[in-house]
Amino acid sequence: MDYIVFDLEWNQCPYGKEHEVARLPFEIIEIGAVKLNDALEETGSFHTLVAPKVYRSLHYRTREIVHLTTKDLKAGKPFEEAVRAFFAWAGPEAVFCTWGTTDLTELQRNLDFYGLLHLFQGPCRFLNVQKLFAVQYENTKSRRSLEYAVDFLKLEKSADFHRAYADAKYTGMILSSIDPSVIWACDSIDTYQNPTAKENEIHAVYNGYSKYISRSFPTKEEAMSDKEVRSTYCCICGREAKKLLRWFSASTRGYYCVAECPEHGYIKGKIRIMHARDGGVFVIKTIKVSYPEEAEAIRQKQETLRMKRKKARHKVSTKRK
Repeated sequence: MDYIVFDLEWNQCPYGKEHEVARLPFEIIEIGAVKLNDALEETGSFHTLVAPKVYRSLHYRTREIVHLTTKDLKAGKPFEEAVRAFFAWAGPEAVFCTWGTTDLTELQRNLDFYGLLHLFQGPCRFLNVQKLFAVQYENTKSRRSLEYAVDFLKLEKSADFHRAYADAKYTGMILSSIDPSVIWACDSIDTYQNPTAKENEIHAVYNGYSKYISRSFPTKEEAMSDKEVRSTYCCICGREAKKLLRWFSASTRGYYCVAECPEHGYIKGKIRIMHARDGGVFVIKTIKVSYPEEAEAIRQKQETLRMKRKKARHKVSTKRK
């Protein structure tokens, strides 16, 4: 198994958002990566520029950030050649690692645009080094910049930031400082590609919470009527927890509930309805350990929403009269 720590740089439409290609708002122009072994020691590196086909001129912000020119990129490889070389170098047992989550999204979006998504099987479990840094050194909520983390750890700044290889190198150095017990207790799941069938659905258990990622459903209503989607199992012992507050919608894409495990007490559930690539929807459900005050706050949230909707219905009814 190898840890592939990679970073991407991308360009956007230089003529404004109204002229961009909707399926490709960001076009990859550079791939950089380092390979780490099981001991988190660097064993290899990868770097290539990518010749753009969609946005052939550089957006002024891209030019300022990455310090590349259009002439530089013309000498790059076509995307298909570059990405195939990257995957061949990474190898079949690669564990991908990034700073944040956007690089994996944009990699798959670019693959999708060029009809190459089959080269990358998802959903993908990966290491978000930005999150791991927060867990190891600060708190689970903070999300710092790469340069902040480099300064925090007093690492040598041997190259400018915002170039793919340099940022991958720095990210690999930060990953090497993370305790192994943190690394695999806090891995992440990318859902640009959601499970395609029930047998491929994801049930992941972490310290203090669990995550379920569903297959696609034709509609939100069908998703929320599914028994597995509605279930509430304790994220610690796995036993079915009795619902105290049934699933209710807090927004068009968000649902909450409260349940109680006989052994571990209150748990709270949250469902996010996500758009699937096949035109349907899929569900990301998290179940977390909770406490009475939080359960009461969720109940109050439900009551507030109920009163708002009641007033809205009354207002509509009065207008019709």
